[in-house]
Amino acid sequence: MPYTLYHIPLYLVFLFLSTPLYAQRSEINEGVDQYKEEKYADAEVNFKKGKEKAPENFEAHFNLGDAYYKQGRYDESLKEFYSSLELSENPDLKAKAYHNIGNSLLKSQKLKESVEAYKNALKINPNDQATKYNLSYALNQLEKQQNQQQQNQQNQNQDKNKDQNQDQNKDKNQQNNKNDQQKQQDQNKPDQNEQTQQDNTKAQQKQDQISKEEAERILQALKNNEQDIQKKIRKKTGIAVKREKDW
Repeated sequence: MPYTLYHIPLYLVFLFLSTPLYAQRSEINEGVDQYKEEKYADAEVNFKKGKEKAPENFEAHFNLGDAYYKQGRYDESLKEFYSSLELSENPDLKAKAYHNIGNSLLKSQKLKESVEAYKNALKINPNDQATKYNLSYALNQLEKQQNQQQQNQQNQNQDKNKDQNQDQNKDKNQQNNKNDQQKQQDQNKPDQNEQTQQDNTKAQQKQDQISKEEAERILQALKNNEQDIQKKIRKKTGIAVKREKDW
């Protein structure tokens, strides 16, 4: 729904006006006509000329802000509306300036600031229906924005918790796998011990077998050696002949 944008009616009575002020008014009036014809860029040119000739003229700043606003240049419109606010002591004009400030802020999605601007306008002119409507709209948009931000935060928290749970489950699975591996290793240990014992028994049996064979070899060597010694003894002494007894 479109926002209401105030346009300041210009005073067209030029009696007792000096020539420079008359020229300035002429350019502003021409800009107003162009604005009504939706020739906002042309209106901007004339409002700027009027402002250059009278930098402290309320209407020049205010209407230039209107022209910027219609062209979607909200930051520039805000600057002009704030300037016009400082250039008038007229309560009605100040209320309209605050109203247009609220509009520019609303278009810039600065909803909190927009709400404050409309409130300031209503403090001056509580009966302004257009400002009341725009304030209601801005508050509604602000509530939606805050709800959306809250929902986004909740979604972020849920995603964060989900990631944490996934990490925890991953760590838990890794620990379970580690425990299973350790358990499997522990179960394999008896078989390993038994195999080791069998290997030791075979080694001992082999060692015992070698020792027995070695012993037999040594005994055989000793036996052969003894036989050699006996042969040598008999060879040196000769064989004794048993003599028969004389009768």
